[in-house]
Amino acid sequence: MNPEKLAKLQAQVRTGGKGTPRRKVKKTTSSSVKEDPKLASTLRQLNVQSIPDVEAVNMFKEDGKVIGFTNPRLSANPSANTFVIAGRPQEKTPEQALTEMISRMGNFGPESLSQLAKLSEGLQANSNIGDVDEDIPELIPEDLAKPTTDLNEAD
Repeated sequence: MNPEKLAKLQAQVRTGGKGTPRRKVKKTTSSSVKEDPKLASTLRQLNVQSIPDVEAVNMFKEDGKVIGFTNPRLSANPSANTFVIAGRPQEKTPEQALTEMISRMGNFGPESLSQLAKLSEGLQANSNIGDVDEDIPELIPEDLAKPTTDLNEAD
């Protein structure tokens, strides 16, 4: 490119007359994600405290899938039974979640692995449960459920 043309183009960049400074471009870098102010105020009202050093959180859903969070921000108020998990969720299969748990728990010894095996057996047993409606008793006894006769018909 021709240096004279370049100098001409640079001279046209000024927004004002001679001697006015050029506009400065402000660089905005947000290293952390800002929370919603309403959410932050609600969490303060709930009196939740941050729980540090949590590596992973897995939530098992009723349909058999698992929602997993890796390195989440965890806050809790155990007395109010309130837990807040902030992070990027990933949907996993139970097998994937259990293999990740086993790899993390390998440092704790064989007792923790046997407890995890019992947990996985319990999950498999719960997924094979049939209709739950069979276990629900009737609320109205059969003799009271029948319609009564009209008083005029008794005469």
